[in-house]
Amino acid sequence: MARSIVLSNGELCVALDRFGEVRDFYYPHVGLEDHVRGHYLHRVGVWIDGVMSWFDEDAVWQIEIGCEEEALASKITARHPTLQVELTFKDIVYNERSIFLRRVKVSNLSSSVREIKLYFSQQFEIYKAHGGDTAYYDPASHSVIHYKGRRVFQIRAELDGELFSDYAIGIANFHGLQGSFRDADDGALSKNPIEHGPVDSIVGLYGTYTGGQSRVCHYWIVAAQSIALAQELNEYVTRKTPEYLMQMASNYWESWMKRMVPDFGDLKPAHIALYKRSLMHARSHVDLEGGILASCDSDMLQYGLDTYSYVWPRDAAYVALAFDMAGESAVAKRLFEFCSSVVGHDGYLMHKYLPDKSLGSSWHPWISDGKLQLPIQEDETALIVYSMYQHYLLTDDLELVGLLYAPVVEKAANFMLQYRDKNTSLPDTSYDLWEEKRGISTFTSAAVYGALVAAAELSKILGKAENEKRYREGSEVIRTAILAHLWDGGQGIFVKLLRSDGSFDPTLDASSVYGIFAFGILPPEDPRLVQAWERTVRALSYGIPAGGLARYEGDQYYRTDKESAGNPWIITTLWYAEYLIACAKKVQDLDRVREIFSWVVLHAQPSGVLSEQLDPKTGRQISATPLTWSHAAYVTAVLKYLKRSVELGST
Repeated sequence: MARSIVLSNGELCVALDRFGEVRDFYYPHVGLEDHVRGHYLHRVGVWIDGVMSWFDEDAVWQIEIGCEEEALASKITARHPTLQVELTFKDIVYNERSIFLRRVKVSNLSSSVREIKLYFSQQFEIYKAHGGDTAYYDPASHSVIHYKGRRVFQIRAELDGELFSDYAIGIANFHGLQGSFRDADDGALSKNPIEHGPVDSIVGLYGTYTGGQSRVCHYWIVAAQSIALAQELNEYVTRKTPEYLMQMASNYWESWMKRMVPDFGDLKPAHIALYKRSLMHARSHVDLEGGILASCDSDMLQYGLDTYSYVWPRDAAYVALAFDMAGESAVAKRLFEFCSSVVGHDGYLMHKYLPDKSLGSSWHPWISDGKLQLPIQEDETALIVYSMYQHYLLTDDLELVGLLYAPVVEKAANFMLQYRDKNTSLPDTSYDLWEEKRGISTFTSAAVYGALVAAAELSKILGKAENEKRYREGSEVIRTAILAHLWDGGQGIFVKLLRSDGSFDPTLDASSVYGIFAFGILPPEDPRLVQAWERTVRALSYGIPAGGLARYEGDQYYRTDKESAGNPWIITTLWYAEYLIACAKKVQDLDRVREIFSWVVLHAQPSGVLSEQLDPKTGRQISATPLTWSHAAYVTAVLKYLKRSVELGST
């Protein structure tokens, strides 16, 4: 199930599903240690006139999930026409401390006086394993505490200032027991005070509502590494009041956003709203230690029941670049510091990492056909160096360049300079950016060229003339080799990759033509690039009534039908928008770009969340949702559009 919104402060990260219920609860890193893990959830339900109804079980609920435009906070409305009740939520993670806050306005839509009981149930799987979990009711703080080792989660709730009326601690998904939430079916809880093992808990807030009356509930969870620290946080919420903390968190986000709001020119309000929400959704995936997660959607299962909750240097570089362009340089700076801690002695970055800087899982082997090989995607190493130079151009941060030149730029550039195919002088074989095929790909080759140019420029800035000369000469050799070996003049395309046996993979791939354009191998108006884009767009839009471009011909990843070129991706479609922006000669040439922006808006969730890819026929979101790279691609394209609009308007 896709995530409808992800809320985070860099340490505590909470993801809500389409019912507005908690599906992921990461602590103490964004994307690491998911204590709910998607297959459990924190349910929300109401009991009225003898009927118990849970959001995720009763199809009658009409639930709309949005996101505030100026703050990373939810806007959720849940209406039950039969029970005549409406709940409106605002959810936020406090920016200064690990506190998840929910404000729920409960409205009696009936004209009758009624008792309405609001329930919140919780099930944690602490450290992703149930052995040794404990949950108990703490009478001193009138709260429920879940703990194991150095992970503690304390829950409290109040209705119009009065603490919750009822509670129960139970066993869930064990010996046929569904969980303590079933205790609420009769409108009363057992008050069982403690359990251990696969535990869960529930709290109830009971109140009388006159006809048309609304009352406000505040619910919160604090996360800490000891019970004493959790108690301190809980007391902090009580002392400051949850409403005050929610307002302070909203104020923080509003101030954060104001610094990154450009003149949006002729863009539509929907385009602008998605831009702002894209920045916030991407920011929610940034860990305090600098890692930028691809996605915190734990239901996105991939090879070996894995997820996207990793730091891919490739995705992270594009997200960092988008933030730099938007004016938020701190995100990129921390990412580069993260990379300086994980880059290998030989100068290359591995496939992916966990946010605590440990090595992530991988399907790239160290050996093939009995021969040693590096299990890397060289574009990832290249993109970090490339984005560091872009960071300098946008921020003039010479101090960072001086600090990270030797451990990152020089080390990586030296590796790229020597890791070359002897026959072609192109970058040697590695896995392509889609992580599927091994060879000498056009995109990776172009990225390495761009990185070596970047390394040369950074060397020049620091007065390292010898390095500048080596990197610049090396980049030119690679550019010449790309045009000599990867351009197929007969087909009018840049090939996907050159295989180790010397044969070509002529598959039309959006990354190939984009790489040639984005890293400046050829100018936008070059006939070869124009021809390659025309062929690529025509082929990769084939059989896609929903619109957009597939990654490459015949893409099987999450494929939904055999008629289309593949599922359309947000990223590749926005790559084409970037090219159209670069080619525009007059303001009217940008009309098609705005159409692409509207297409992206159309396929976003009401909260502004963008997925990785879409169903080619229906436009339904598919795969990791949200995907930070998709949001970064939208932000980047919008900023390039605005810059080009100004340039064309002044000519």
